[in-house]
Amino acid sequence: MTENSATDSFLAARDFLLAHRGQYEAARAGFTWPRPERFNWAFDWFDRIAEGNTADALRIVEEDGATEAVTFDEMRLRSGSAATWLRERGVAAGDRVLVMLGNQRELWEVMLGAMKLRAVVIPATPLLGPADLRDRIERGGVRHVIARTEDTPKFDEVPGGYTRIAAGDRVPAGWLRLADMYGADSGFRPDGTTLASDPLMLYFTSGTTARPKLVEHTHASYPIGHLSTMYWLGLRPGDVHLNIASPGWAKHAWSNLFAPWNAGATVFVHNYTRFDAERLMAEMDRGGVTTFCAPPTVWRMLIQSDLTALRRPPREAVAAGEPLNPEVIERVKEAWGITIRDGFGQTETTLQVGNFPGAEVKPGSMGRPAPGYEIVLLDAVTGKESPDEGELCVDLRRAPAGVMTGYRDDPERTAEAMADGLYRTGDIASRDADGYLTYVGRADDVFKASDYKISPFELESALLEHEAVAEAAVVPAPDALRLAVPKAYITLAAGWEPGKETARVLFEHSRGVLSPYKRIRRIEFAELPKTVSGKIRRVELRDLTAAGSAQEYDETDLVG
Repeated sequence: MTENSATDSFLAARDFLLAHRGQYEAARAGFTWPRPERFNWAFDWFDRIAEGNTADALRIVEEDGATEAVTFDEMRLRSGSAATWLRERGVAAGDRVLVMLGNQRELWEVMLGAMKLRAVVIPATPLLGPADLRDRIERGGVRHVIARTEDTPKFDEVPGGYTRIAAGDRVPAGWLRLADMYGADSGFRPDGTTLASDPLMLYFTSGTTARPKLVEHTHASYPIGHLSTMYWLGLRPGDVHLNIASPGWAKHAWSNLFAPWNAGATVFVHNYTRFDAERLMAEMDRGGVTTFCAPPTVWRMLIQSDLTALRRPPREAVAAGEPLNPEVIERVKEAWGITIRDGFGQTETTLQVGNFPGAEVKPGSMGRPAPGYEIVLLDAVTGKESPDEGELCVDLRRAPAGVMTGYRDDPERTAEAMADGLYRTGDIASRDADGYLTYVGRADDVFKASDYKISPFELESALLEHEAVAEAAVVPAPDALRLAVPKAYITLAAGWEPGKETARVLFEHSRGVLSPYKRIRRIEFAELPKTVSGKIRRVELRDLTAAGSAQEYDETDLVG
């Protein structure tokens, strides 16, 4: 397959999904993954749609209101200069480059430039400290680092012979100045061909239960694989897409790079240090945002504000990262007249399951398998396929494009996760008669109380229906009679104070909305521990619970 035919096959698959927006069954039935032998998304796709294109590829609004826009054609040329300059500084094909930049223009220029070079990018959030960086550089085999100037002191404690490149003014001694790349030749010529199977990105997972794993993606698995994400987001050419995600995490690449530029849409970013719902909606209006993706935490903060302040709601709204609670969906529908569509995927994959544009949304369900994905549920006891409930697995025998090659340098974990032709997600889901999948919880989060299986997510959703609850996490607490009972750690909404009366109100709410065997039996008010990517560390809460706490409230003491 020639490079031109690689582009043509990608274009055909992309256009098929665009043409079948709102026609889920037809999209599922007719979609096939393009499978080029050679493919470099930056050259074979982005540069093809960018040449001469004066539409905005990227638009960034800063906290002070300053706006920077980069057209597709400007991004094409700047990424070429980045590739030329990086090669002149010793970055070669196959070299691992740790990129620790914020939502700034240079991030997208470097990402595309690295792809053109065939370097392997290790994205990293600027929130990381020296210990995390040392782990990433050692285990990741990093040869080059690109970081913000303000983060360079962190690397004083990270030894190694890696090239140090800084983005910003006043570059410290020993660091190269990234801004010098703009003087390099924009007409970059590669020194070799890119195989679609060549490694492109290495992601350290967020590590909610163990040391982060190193997830490897190729020039096919994320660039091509995110056609499923593009379809879920409902993107069209010319859209202005806002995705709230931090650089360094997979969701940023999902919806701030591959999916929108697969569609030919503008990536819109609003930088802020402290979340302000009213300001965000004002910028969405001013920027003409047509499609919007945010994690549940942001959605929960949004509904505490006046949603009608957004004069021009987006055409599409989605949520990902953790399952979204039904109450949030209802509040947004009342105010904006649109339904937030949930979706499911992981760092290891692209969008696997979702509620897609035009399809019926069932409350509480995360939807149905994406075009190009076949989903299998494995029974935890028998290990056999279950029609109703089990561990959510991707059928690798259908060779979906958007699945990782494995965990780098960890053959045992890879073999365990991808045994018998299935990729095991570690998440439990149930399936109804119409094929809709509902998230139950992480396999290691689900527990038994009085021999009844308890889904923490279901109980957390019930708690979040109460106005007092901003965030909640449910874990098992030891109990002499029932073996375990549900305990909730709760972060309160503004205006509520922790104490017996608030606990009593929430216990009564629990009794009113949950079956007796599911009721919350203990409550503790606290800020929830999270990973740097924002996911709740329930393993830490389980350890705290097992150790006992004098700050918890017991249902039997407060409710008759």
